[in-house]
Amino acid sequence: MMRVAIAVALAAGMTGGASADPAAGHEKAAMCATCHGMDGIGTNPEVPHIAGESEIYLMAQLRAFRSGERQHQQMSIIAQSLDDQDIRDLADYYASIRFEVTVPDY
Repeated sequence: MMRVAIAVALAAGMTGGASADPAAGHEKAAMCATCHGMDGIGTNPEVPHIAGESEIYLMAQLRAFRSGERQHQQMSIIAQSLDDQDIRDLADYYASIRFEVTVPDY
C-alpha cells in the first residue's frame, strides 16, 4: 500500500498536477518526427524508440535535456523550447502509442 502511495505522489509531482493532452502532443510531435518518427520509432540506429515508453520516464528525460542535466547536441536545443505543458503533452502522446512485439518461435 505504501508503494502505491509513493508512486502516486511521484507521478503527481512529475506532472505538476496539470493534465496532459495527447492530441496536442501529436501536433507538437511534428518537431520530433524527423528523428523519432510520428510513431515513436527512431529513424536512425542512434535514435531511441520512444513509442510506448513510460510517460514519467519521457517527462524526466525531456526535463533533464532542458535543464542541461543531460546533454545531446540536438535534444538539448529542442528541449529548451519546451515548457512543462509541452513536455506533458509530448510524453502522453508517445506513451499512448501501442505496438506489438512478437518473439520468434525456435
